[in-house]
Amino acid sequence: QVQPVESGGGLVQAGGSLTLSCAASGRTFTGYAVGWFRRTPGKEREVVAAIIWTGALPYYADSVKGRFTVSINNAKTTVYLQMNSLKPEDTALYYCATGPWGRYNEANFGPWGQGTQVTVSS
Repeated sequence: QVQPVESGGGLVQAGGSLTLSCAASGRTFTGYAVGWFRRTPGKEREVVAAIIWTGALPYYADSVKGRFTVSINNAKTTVYLQMNSLKPEDTALYYCATGPWGRYNEANFGPWGQGTQVTVSS
């Protein structure tokens, strides 16, 4: 298992941009899909975006298509989530984790860290 570490969260105004990073912490993401999930109080984590370790076939939830971009660096050590045109509805605790390609749900991905908070103000 890879225990990634999320960073880059913060407070941003609606319409602004923010980039999150997911680091493999001394390992690589080779062989895995990497998913970005977010959670609000009282709800399970839901997938936002995902990518396989080769960088192919990025996936996006309908709610973020056209606004978010997921990518992985050439060394396969860091996955990024570029978030543009942010909305207050994007406010959540964001996590990244590894798991199987195409099966993007909380049960299939992990392990889970502390996440990074994104807050979008009106």
